Amino acid sequence: MTAAPARTDAAALPTAKRQTALMATLSHARHVIGENPVTGFSFGLLAILLLCALIGPSIVPHDPLSSDTAATLQAPSARHLFGTDQLGRDIFSRVIVATRLDMAIAIFSVTLVFVVGGLSGIAAGFFGGWADRIVGRIGDTIMAFPLFVLAMGIVAALGNTVTNIVIATAIINFPLYARLARTETIIRRDVGYVMAARLTGNSDLRIALTTIMPNILPLMMVQMSLTMGYAILNAAGLSFIGLGVRPPTPEWGIMVAEGAGSIISGEWWIALFPGLALMLAVFCFNLIGDGLRDIVDPQRRT
Repeated sequence: MTAAPARTDAAALPTAKRQTALMATLSHARHVIGENPVTGFSFGLLAILLLCALIGPSIVPHDPLSSDTAATLQAPSARHLFGTDQLGRDIFSRVIVATRLDMAIAIFSVTLVFVVGGLSGIAAGFFGGWADRIVGRIGDTIMAFPLFVLAMGIVAALGNTVTNIVIATAIINFPLYARLARTETIIRRDVGYVMAARLTGNSDLRIALTTIMPNILPLMMVQMSLTMGYAILNAAGLSFIGLGVRPPTPEWGIMVAEGAGSIISGEWWIALFPGLALMLAVFCFNLIGDGLRDIVDPQRRT
């Protein structure tokens, strides 16, 4: 009758350890964000971007697609905070609504390359042989081209849709993830805990997915944050040259392209505000990469 509570306590130990580790990580994250104003600013800016992406389209003051010929090229005012464009559309509403599309392109493309590139790199580093050669040749082939030019070619061949932009952005980032995962896997494939997993009868596939992958995940997360900014910039660049999202869909790159020709005639606000939104988004993710490195690196914990 006294053994049952002991078994219950033993079963609760792993859950308690996980909760303790989670609380320690959250406490360290609060310390990093609180002690570093730049990191705190970047996470605050990320929260604003996510808020705009989630609820922005439902709270904007004007329809981002509605034209008003009587209000064309108006400077920033109380009615139109960022002014209006050549068709009388409210630029503030279009900038806010465009956040959802640009963030979605970045998130889906980075998630896709994280899964494909990460698993490919783990397979190359852990199994070696033909897997390593195939992944290496694919990465070398992609890196042989200027990456933005390669993205242009992929979108031009497949068509300028959002799905194809996501695929093109994932392809050009594949070597970064595959090489990082491969390098970290090679470092860890012969360490003690991997050898212990082999001795307990785990298959190579199970070891790669349940032992190697969780240990390289923090570094991959930092790489994801850095690539998010580049993904947004790449999508905006494709739209700027006419190979990205099609007008009149609100998108930062399209808006900058539409306003570029009006700067010399004095309508500076058309290109300025979408360009600032693009710059802040890229700046935000680059700063978050440094903060995530401090959070996930065990050697930086006190």
